[in-house]
Amino acid sequence: MTHDTSTHAVVPGKFVTFEGIDGAGKSTHVNAFVEALRDRLAPLGRQVVGTREPGGTPLGEKLRALVLEAPMDLETEALLMFAGRREHLARVIEPALQRGDWVVSDRFTDATFAYQGGGRGLSLDKLTTLERWVQGTRQPDLTVLFDLAPEVAARRLAGARAPDKFERESIDFFTRVRNEYLRRAAEMPGRFVVIDAEQTVEAIAAQLAGVLAALELPRA
Repeated sequence: MTHDTSTHAVVPGKFVTFEGIDGAGKSTHVNAFVEALRDRLAPLGRQVVGTREPGGTPLGEKLRALVLEAPMDLETEALLMFAGRREHLARVIEPALQRGDWVVSDRFTDATFAYQGGGRGLSLDKLTTLERWVQGTRQPDLTVLFDLAPEVAARRLAGARAPDKFERESIDFFTRVRNEYLRRAAEMPGRFVVIDAEQTVEAIAAQLAGVLAALELPRA
């Protein structure tokens, strides 16, 4: 008699990102989304990893402090963003997904296209080259984009805390950032869900609950 010693391959997890200009309110909702997703996945034996960019690893957090505060050449800024991202992918994101866990990240590559590309004017071709080199074919399975007029975002940020170098940028800068986010959402509609971030916190939470309910979950 022979015994079947084969094992079932682990179904990889899913990768969800939250994006939006500073002041759009995504950080108010991302932690609640992570907790709600944990509640849904725990009975299925899956974990949820909540993380962020810039950051996500010890090295990434050091790079975050540099990127958010230190003056530097635009291309240096973009290279540091992708250096931190490579570490984030290698140390956190890819291992979690291969275990079958889900990852929710507060920002990912769309932010680099929006801020360094749209906002600062770095060539999108250069960013695309870096994206392919650092990520290969890895893209989020779902991106929730909080869309808000920069004027409204600026009012929300005023006096909230000491602003970093990005938060100190002009309305025109954030208009360009927003436009690049919306361009990418229009280019990849199957990946993006766009949230009207001018709604109340309760209305946005209800919309996110609908997004969560629509997610295709793994089998137990």
